[in-house]
Amino acid sequence: MLQNRISPEGSFIKTTARGSWLGNRGVVHNEQKEIVKPYNIKAWIICMLEFKGRHREIMQPDRWTELFFLDEATAFSAGHRPCFQCRYRDHMRFKEYWIKGNPQFGFDMKTPIKEIDAIIHAERISPKGLKVTYPEQIKSLPDGLFINSNDGFYLLWKGRLYHWTPYGYDHSILAIPDQTVEILTPRSIVETVRAGYQLHIDKSVEK
Repeated sequence: MLQNRISPEGSFIKTTARGSWLGNRGVVHNEQKEIVKPYNIKAWIICMLEFKGRHREIMQPDRWTELFFLDEATAFSAGHRPCFQCRYRDHMRFKEYWIKGNPQFGFDMKTPIKEIDAIIHAERISPKGLKVTYPEQIKSLPDGLFINSNDGFYLLWKGRLYHWTPYGYDHSILAIPDQTVEILTPRSIVETVRAGYQLHIDKSVEK
């Protein structure tokens, strides 16, 4: 079992659960297929599991490390964004809504994506290498982001908080609008979702 599944806080975990999306942070494993660093590039992306029939052996030496997510909401929370190559339309849609939701940066569609990546990077990891979080009241938040709690990670979705597991969301509780919570999803990505980006949520929220 490899340590290549990503939690909503961006950490690496071992699990037999399969992911719905593939991710990339550069080469972060060694020849023993062990994770040795949290990232190697600032462009953390979300890819399709299948693209043009390509097949890869997981964690090949000196090749980018294959990471996996339950859904796009989990990947966003960890600080990833859609890939330009295999998810071109989603990438452009993400960029459009990121710019719309974050006008304070003065970016437009001609702005290189690396400039957006640099902002997201500063929002997800502190200079000491810790996950960046911040407090907000639930009533001021859009659906699709993650909060941190004493008993795990929760997805905010349609007035409820859904408890995350690598296999899906196993239960939910009512979201209290005036409650202040600890947000895991990077600020500019929260604003991207608020601006209208429609993200993939695992179907277990429907159970």
